[in-house]
Amino acid sequence: DVTVVTTGGDRLAASGWRLGAGGTGATRAALEALQAEQQEVSREAAGAEEAAVRAREEWSRARGAAAEAITTAAAAGAALEERSAQREELEHQLGRLASEAKQLGQERRDGEEAAERLEALLVEGESGLADEEAAAREARLMADEAARARRVLGERALELAGVRADLEVRAAGSQERRAYLRDRREELERRLAEHEAARSGASERRMRQERHVKVLGLLAGIVGEEVAKLDRVLEVLRERCARHEQAVTTISELLDRSRHERAEATHELTGVRELVQRGEIERTELGVRLETSIETLRHELDVEASAALSAECPELPPGMSPAARVRELEREVRLLGPINPLALQELEALEERDRFLSGQLEDVRASRRELARVIKAVDEEIAIVFSEAFADVSRHFEQLFETLFPGGTGSLRLLEPGDPLTSGVEIDARPSGRSVRRLSLLSGGERSLVALAFLFAVFRSRPSPFYLMDEVEAALDDVNLHRFLDLVDEFREEAQLLIVSHQKRTMESADLIYGVTMQPGGASKVVSERLRREATASA
Repeated sequence: DVTVVTTGGDRLAASGWRLGAGGTGATRAALEALQAEQQEVSREAAGAEEAAVRAREEWSRARGAAAEAITTAAAAGAALEERSAQREELEHQLGRLASEAKQLGQERRDGEEAAERLEALLVEGESGLADEEAAAREARLMADEAARARRVLGERALELAGVRADLEVRAAGSQERRAYLRDRREELERRLAEHEAARSGASERRMRQERHVKVLGLLAGIVGEEVAKLDRVLEVLRERCARHEQAVTTISELLDRSRHERAEATHELTGVRELVQRGEIERTELGVRLETSIETLRHELDVEASAALSAECPELPPGMSPAARVRELEREVRLLGPINPLALQELEALEERDRFLSGQLEDVRASRRELARVIKAVDEEIAIVFSEAFADVSRHFEQLFETLFPGGTGSLRLLEPGDPLTSGVEIDARPSGRSVRRLSLLSGGERSLVALAFLFAVFRSRPSPFYLMDEVEAALDDVNLHRFLDLVDEFREEAQLLIVSHQKRTMESADLIYGVTMQPGGASKVVSERLRREATASA
């Protein structure tokens, strides 16, 4: 029931609204009509889009069918029938698309007619609005007398303005629909052209395939004739092959029999040859034995063969034949073994070597006894020297241990005093106020100090010109490091000490420092710095 008017001239009511004093307005009915028309256009657009999608799908199927027809050209007969079916389907689809195009053309003409009617209504509304505005101007001159008439004319003007806006909205919608229908028509024409091109391509491919089928038919006939000729030739060749195989079988049988007879003859010939060879060998052996016997008689008995033959046979034991006596004598000779004519010379050489080796063995035994006496004397000397050195090291170790561990006691003792050369050395270290039975229970610094005490005890017992130590004080704290440096100062007067260290206090106590440095991208070099001379100069 309420109408709201703003200071800027906007009018808002349930029946409609208007922005500005001179602007156009819109009624609810006009808006509802426009919404209904918009929905109708949307439905038509959706239908057209569905039709386009179906057309695209059909076109894709047609392209797939055409590609399949190209790839399956070998099966010409089946492919031809399939192309005929596809052609009928495409013609059906083209007919359906043509009907859709006609329907869309009819819809476009209807839209154009509706747009023309809306334009006529718009012109009529504009002319009516002009008349009403003129009447309103006349009514404003007579405002006192025609107030009611002015209100009626104002409402009429509002209604006409709403109608005008409605007509403008409808005209704009008609323009959009006309543009959409024009695009739709162009799309359909383009699709029809593509379908027509595809149809012509399919026709050309069909003609080519028909020609291919004819050519294949002719080739099949030619190939059939050639195959028949080849079958006849093959049959003749098979008959010849069978005859040759039969002849080869007969020849093979004859050859096998000949080979068998030859093998038997060869076997008999081999036997005869073996008998001949055996006879030759026996005759040769008899000749060799005869010659050997004659030579033996000549050289050993100094008689000729004729004299040996004329000599009387020796007496034989009763019941023994000459052959048996010969075999017995040969057995006795075999039992004697082979005769070595150089046995006397070998015996003399072996006796001479035995005398030489006996003399060498006696010399080795004498050398061994002398060496045993020397080793015994050396062991005694080593034992004495080791005992003296151990006593000195033990005494100095006790002193140095008390220096490094104030209030503590340390000692060295032999595990086997009776055999000092094979005995081990046990270190007993007891710092002040602690009862430690194993060195492993000491801390790292304490174990380092015990090792340094033993090391410097050896140095003091058997001095050397210089000593070399490598980071021996790395585990020491400040107090123990100070004790270590005091011990180094004591030995500095007697020898040179070379110490590798990272401790600053150790470096400060040195006379000369050597360091290794390397510039970025260069080679390493040694840098030396003498400290004691600078300290003396500054003093």
